[in-house]
Amino acid sequence: MKTSWRSASLVATAAAVLALTTACGQDGAPAAGSQNVGATAAADGLGGAGVGAGTGSGTGAGNGYGADGQQSSAAEPAGRLAVTDSAELGKVLTDSSGMTLYRFDEDTAEPPRSHCDGDCATAWPPVPAADATAGSGVDKAMLGEVTRADGSKQLTIGGWPAYRYAKDTKAGEISGQGVGGKWYALAPDGKKATLASLPGLSVKKTELGDIVVDKNGMTVYRFLKDQAWPTSVSACTGACLEKWPAVAPVPADATKGVRKKGLMGFTRPDGVKQMTVNCWPIYTYSGDKIPGDTNGQGIGGTWYAVSPDGKPVGAPKK
Repeated sequence: MKTSWRSASLVATAAAVLALTTACGQDGAPAAGSQNVGATAAADGLGGAGVGAGTGSGTGAGNGYGADGQQSSAAEPAGRLAVTDSAELGKVLTDSSGMTLYRFDEDTAEPPRSHCDGDCATAWPPVPAADATAGSGVDKAMLGEVTRADGSKQLTIGGWPAYRYAKDTKAGEISGQGVGGKWYALAPDGKKATLASLPGLSVKKTELGDIVVDKNGMTVYRFLKDQAWPTSVSACTGACLEKWPAVAPVPADATKGVRKKGLMGFTRPDGVKQMTVNCWPIYTYSGDKIPGDTNGQGIGGTWYAVSPDGKPVGAPKK
């Protein structure tokens, strides 16, 4: 007996749904009230994300640069640059007083250009180029300068404009690390200071248990208002996404210890490409300053670190 076109269509549709379920199944029903990232986030969604709430890590509400309007003193000379060894970040570049130097992701190195002015430059004072010299472990060829919009000369390292952080008050502090997901301590070659490179995603043992971390060792989180099935949908938009940056996709073979099922990337309606674990969208937290921080754990009762199989670590059971 011949199969009708309608029957064949139904069979094909069922097979497609089964395949999608296998690829993007979830460990529970889709969260009620989840919304597409192209829509306006509900007010309680932002509250749950901790947007605008102080984090105790220098990344709370205020001018958006992590200093809450804090005024900085006049720019101090850099003097003889040095390299210090950080247990969290490896080799970090400092000025002659031992203060950590930082770089800003919105700047450019080729050509060198600073995009930090006004309130931003108050929170992150530019390091003057005058009198900066290379100390032990620093290649003088890495030192340069860029002319800022106000005509002043700013030190560059490997082309990247260098800054201090107003909330660092003593030598060796790195409280600016990871602020806003855009500020990072400088390595001697101008790159972001980091320990030996990690896989794109890997597993770290912590007090919370085994959790997923990104290539920089930063804790990865899940938002309970997101959706994994039948397709990955993020409910974190706008100010929420600034607080909780989306983790960029990485190849599955560039991960270690993370469950391969549902390990894929997707393109959000806002054009941002985001990684998933077991089809759940994943994020880092701007309030985590150094590898190993879990300051985002439990915020708003909706944000939790991710286990190797994609489950939210420590989330209340439904």
